[in-house]
Amino acid sequence: MSTGATLVIVGGGGFRVPLVYRALSQAPFAGLVSDVVLVDSLPDRAHAIARVLGALPSGALPAPSVRVAARPEDALPGADLVFAAVRSGGAEGRILDERVALASGLLGQETVGAGGISYALRSIPDMMRVATLMRDLAPEAWLINFTNPAGMVTEALSAVLGRRVIGICDSASGLVTRAARAAGVDLRESLTGVDYVGLNHLGWLRRLDDGGRDGGADRLPGLLADGPRLASFEEGRLFGPDLLRVLGALPNEYLFYYYFHREALRSIRSADRTRGETLRDQQADLFPRLLASEDPLAVWEAARRERESGYLAEARAAEEERDEADLAGGGYERVALQVMRALLTGRRAELILNVRNGATFGTLPADAVVEVPAVVDGDGARPLPAAPLTPHQLGLMAAVKAVEQDTIRAAVERDRDAALRAFAGHPLVDSFHAATRVLAGYEEAFPALKASWSD
Repeated sequence: MSTGATLVIVGGGGFRVPLVYRALSQAPFAGLVSDVVLVDSLPDRAHAIARVLGALPSGALPAPSVRVAARPEDALPGADLVFAAVRSGGAEGRILDERVALASGLLGQETVGAGGISYALRSIPDMMRVATLMRDLAPEAWLINFTNPAGMVTEALSAVLGRRVIGICDSASGLVTRAARAAGVDLRESLTGVDYVGLNHLGWLRRLDDGGRDGGADRLPGLLADGPRLASFEEGRLFGPDLLRVLGALPNEYLFYYYFHREALRSIRSADRTRGETLRDQQADLFPRLLASEDPLAVWEAARRERESGYLAEARAAEEERDEADLAGGGYERVALQVMRALLTGRRAELILNVRNGATFGTLPADAVVEVPAVVDGDGARPLPAAPLTPHQLGLMAAVKAVEQDTIRAAVERDRDAALRAFAGHPLVDSFHAATRVLAGYEEAFPALKASWSD
């Protein structure tokens, strides 16, 4: 039976919206939502995605209705849930994030290092406006945030929405799923045997068992010592047995940029195009084709597979292709909808989410957002107990969290000194002079940023 819930998707012209909608029409999520409202700063994109949604095969139950709203103010009244996946500055903004960093000799990546700070300085103010509208127009709605950098954006929004904002990223969940498959662990719906700690795009899987169903033995050490099994999944190949033996843990894929910084920078600098330029070129005419095609679903599916095949390409050998399982999707949307189901029905779920730290790690601020296993129900999301951080994990997390909190301060209070401190303090920015150059470069690339600083 449908709950009659209304889901508003801010950034409704986003490329991955069909994944969410398709899952809403299939078990176990069919019937949870009766109405989906798409709103996007580029309305033609939302209309194009609406055509894809209309072409998706329907399940046994009627699919949710779909409409496109012109403005968030028109979409939010009556909302029960809001998904937000906003790309502030669009594809061209992402390319500038990458190119300005590279011009200063720094890593150009969407959410890591200098590029991630620049992106956050745009994303946070835009999302704060969405949060303020939610507080005024839909105060009982829950915001499920996908907008990157997800941890920083979620932490900033919690000042407006409190517990009613939950951050989502499928990177950590995908790591756990792939590692469990390689280790022969059946996690089912519990994370009792999963010890994952970190921040968004910076974390480690430290224990993996089946929650006591097979004696509770930790399968992770055996996996890390087994070269053939490591070679069977993406993170195992990415980091290799030597580093994994030293760490005694399995890192999130984005830690490639930290543990292999020189190699990543060299690979990105030697490429003809940045990741942003590749996506821009791949999708240059995508949305007009979606609007015009007699089969918009086929057009979208072909573009999705091409997009996914190039993900984290700088970390793979030129001839190496991604696994079919990674290309098939099925992570992002299922995490989101498990959260949605728990919030709407009160049915408990355990997922790796971006949530308020509280007392989870006493060495980090209580208001810091961390990425850890959490329980979700009708009252929101709360972190599950976690073992203490190792000195290595704490050191890197504390350094990056300080950068994140300075970035939030810069974005919310329009504090240029905080922005400069964020750039200078990031582990992947190697000098204050480099930080000064890259901030000046972003101010030139984004005049609105320079104009925004308070006196």
